[in-house]
Amino acid sequence: MLAHAQMSASFGLEGKRALVTGGSRGMGRAIALALADAGADVAVTSRNGNDAEPVAVALRAKGRRSLALLLEVRNEASIRVCFERIDREWGSVDILVNNAGTNVPQDLGALDADSWDTVIDIDVKGLVFVTQAAAARMIAAGRGGRIVSIASIYGVVGRRERVAYSAAKGAVVNLTRSLALELAPHAITVNAVGPSLVETDLTRERMRKNPAFREEEVARTPLGRLGTPEDVAGAVVFFASPAAAFITGQTLLVDGGTSAH
Repeated sequence: MLAHAQMSASFGLEGKRALVTGGSRGMGRAIALALADAGADVAVTSRNGNDAEPVAVALRAKGRRSLALLLEVRNEASIRVCFERIDREWGSVDILVNNAGTNVPQDLGALDADSWDTVIDIDVKGLVFVTQAAAARMIAAGRGGRIVSIASIYGVVGRRERVAYSAAKGAVVNLTRSLALELAPHAITVNAVGPSLVETDLTRERMRKNPAFREEEVARTPLGRLGTPEDVAGAVVFFASPAAAFITGQTLLVDGGTSAH
């Protein structure tokens, strides 16, 4: 029994305050719920703050404190206002999960500047400046912290028709290393989770239109199924937990074995 208690403690997040960007649906929602199940209070953001409110309600139903916040990660003023509200309500954050992201599938021939800018601005620039704001608060609080970014298997291996997305997620993977070095003296760990295709409302719609896409993805996955938001959430909770205290600068691929090919 004692061993079990110690094991639970090493994965517990009681008393921690987490911020999940893009937390209104899909992976973000699953991550927020999993962090709450582990004991954390969780703030969730969306580009339309109202979208995050149902998730905040679900988190409060678990007995956790929660905030639903408006955040457009491409907009520096929006980042500032979001964190000022967290300062007023909570004082600081212990865990940041950079989940907000987008993908515009295009090959080189079809690539246009607007789509490139959208993907890079949200997936890289937005992530960096949200991390800057969170890290400044973690450093000031002097309690250490955890930063976990959602990268992608396509930040590590290549894929056709993912020009902007693979560039952006490759940047996230290497940013994770650089930020880990920079923040290590402050006892802040920085890691990333790299999923393969995850079944969400968004991806399900695409697969409904193109069933062959789903079959191809499943066929490429040694474990023979697509990922779920909960698969990703488990890896995030691990990185956020005391169990991962000595791990930083890493990207964990949650890909059903796809990258082992």
